[in-house]
Amino acid sequence: MREIAAHLSSLYQRGEPSVVHAKHELVERLRDIPFLNSLDALLAEWPSVVRAQLPDLRDEVSSLDLKASEARKYFDQGMCLLFDDIDKISPELTESLAAVKRALKLSALTYGRCLVYATPHGKGTAPHFDQNINFVIQLSGTKKWILAKNENVENPLTRHTMGLPADPELSTYLDSPLATQMPKKSVSFELKPGSILYVPRGWWHETEAEGDALALNFTFTAPAWMDLFLAALRSRLALSPEWRATALMSHDERAQLDELLVELVGDLPNWKASDILKVTEG
Repeated sequence: MREIAAHLSSLYQRGEPSVVHAKHELVERLRDIPFLNSLDALLAEWPSVVRAQLPDLRDEVSSLDLKASEARKYFDQGMCLLFDDIDKISPELTESLAAVKRALKLSALTYGRCLVYATPHGKGTAPHFDQNINFVIQLSGTKKWILAKNENVENPLTRHTMGLPADPELSTYLDSPLATQMPKKSVSFELKPGSILYVPRGWWHETEAEGDALALNFTFTAPAWMDLFLAALRSRLALSPEWRATALMSHDERAQLDELLVELVGDLPNWKASDILKVTEG
């Protein structure tokens, strides 16, 4: 499915939330994968747990893990269902996921996966932002998306649901207090079968289905430059028996750490990007 990679790469290059309405043949090809025909077809073949979003927050941070045989009744009661890592049961999706990752030129350390969201009429997700890059392909039904640029933090390292406390690390690098309601400057998209939406990392978004809806997501949790540097740094320090020594909190041991840091600072000017990427990208 090379056209999926082409569509998603084109959207990603725009750098902001964007939609294309793909040819209907694309959705038909996805539906050639039997379990993407309908929610019931997916439930019949799904080998793992299904996550049901509880109605208190209408979001996956508040959820219940179910057997596939139990999930339909929860959906009929108005709960959204999430099927995670769905590419693991589909060679076609595994191939497409890898093609998209290559097209986006993401690091080898990127965690990519496909998910399916089944959303009952009138339901959706609470406002939140994600640390990942997300593409949504609407398979059936209609779903409204509202998105707004995040003015509180740039390039977040974690997901956050509006109204909940920020996690400790996120709190350390906020530019301003987190929003408690969707910003007024927002954009809206209505996804119908064949629509493909790009949701950039860190953008606030909320959703609501009009009629029962089924969507396939391609999601990529890509490392930041700091993650690549830390991975390479660990690889470098692992060569040293002094850095591998057990960390003891005595005065003498702390003094040794100071010596190691001085040596490290002297070594860093010799590092190049190629040294780091040789470790992380193989």
